[in-house]
Amino acid sequence: MRYITTRGGQCAAGAQAIVQGLGRDGGLFVPESFPPIDGAELDRMAAERYEARAVRILKRFLTDFPEEQLAGMVASAYARFDERGVAPLKALERGVRVIELYHGPTLAFKDVALTLLPHLLTASARAMGETRDVLILVATSGDTGKAALSGFADVPGTHCAVFYPQGGVSEAQRLQMVTQRGGNTRVIAVKGNFDDAQTGVKRIFSDPEAAKAFDARGFVLSSANSINWGRLAPQIVYYFSAYCDMLAAGDIARGDRINVCVPTGNFGNILAAYYAMRMGLPVNRLICASNRNNVLTDFIRTGRYDARREFHLTTSPSMDILISSNLERMLFELCGRDADAVRGWMAELKEKGAYEIDAASKAALNGLMYGAWASEAESAAAIARAWNEEKYLIDPHTAVAMKALDSYRAETGDLRPCVVASTASPFKFGRAVSAALGLPTDADDFTLCRRLSDATGWAVPQAIAELPALPVRHRAVCAPEDMLTALMREI
Repeated sequence: MRYITTRGGQCAAGAQAIVQGLGRDGGLFVPESFPPIDGAELDRMAAERYEARAVRILKRFLTDFPEEQLAGMVASAYARFDERGVAPLKALERGVRVIELYHGPTLAFKDVALTLLPHLLTASARAMGETRDVLILVATSGDTGKAALSGFADVPGTHCAVFYPQGGVSEAQRLQMVTQRGGNTRVIAVKGNFDDAQTGVKRIFSDPEAAKAFDARGFVLSSANSINWGRLAPQIVYYFSAYCDMLAAGDIARGDRINVCVPTGNFGNILAAYYAMRMGLPVNRLICASNRNNVLTDFIRTGRYDARREFHLTTSPSMDILISSNLERMLFELCGRDADAVRGWMAELKEKGAYEIDAASKAALNGLMYGAWASEAESAAAIARAWNEEKYLIDPHTAVAMKALDSYRAETGDLRPCVVASTASPFKFGRAVSAALGLPTDADDFTLCRRLSDATGWAVPQAIAELPALPVRHRAVCAPEDMLTALMREI
């Protein structure tokens, strides 16, 4: 499988795309084609474990690696998940099936890819004959940072540096990052929001002088954000897995179309669902759920992307994003892979903060996706409803998705089975969940988690319970314009 960029300036093998992360032209790598999965293979996958399903999907995209090597990487990565498995499916009422993506070491969906990416990246670097250490740069809105740090901690030949928005993540998310062990890990708070951090990381990647400076220190840059194809490809698997679990349970028959609802900020998670559709997964509609930072909802409904709006800090901070990087990959498909059009839209976004797609691309988008958003009050109400009606605990991001699904069903009358992506443990957001359930919030976040556990009978995950006692190892803070300087000091 070869990869091309969304801006038409580079073609690369899979190993190069993973190591490089971002195209030399500033575009994102996408596969030249989408390998099909037919109904007979879905039947076979329905009888398999998650790991075997992952190998079936990934071997079609990552053809640089023998199947046996991929299977070994997958087995090593997913051995780090708890006894529930990688992506178990929880059946709720009204045909809702929640795919729980938070059973990995950092309790967020990013673990599905970021436990595997270190294996892929180091193997890719070896395949390319790379002798320099790989320096992984990450901008995070909360979960990606810790998952990357955990995945790459003390992996030989790699270093991982994470930038997060100061004051823009939950206390659990912050402590997960700043207490991270590993001699090759660095964490830097940015005095700004996630978009500032993400823009700064992209600026470092595109700076030729910075590349020379890193090379002089023996580093080659790569990314663990979902702009990296090695991050995105593993996420395709769990949508196939959810469908196969529904087949195995008799919830659907092969060929039945389902809906998929995904809370998303940077657009990577829902893009993975779209790529699964392109491979043949029977999906009727993708429901794109946003919080109060509803730039994606407006885009899906109007065809105009306008990031020139107020930025809101919410109880679902992983979605507090106004510039959704992975949307560029979707635009590339909507316009028939017209790199010139994509370059023009991205130039408008950079120069003006907004762009509008053509009528044909908008029609294609509307046929695929429905956009909806949830206010803070609506998100809290969805948490309360899930607990009161089903005794099921969800985090604020999942709650946003539940509200978006309700909006979709009310507007369209489409009540077919729907898979909802649950992206984080509710205990990573104990304060918000406690408030939604009407519990007192007059204590620190970790006391609130213990009270939440007492009230619901759900156990506080060890990865959360241990945080207050861990020493803080990372204290660096910088302004957005000083990110490169701060990074150079840290490494």
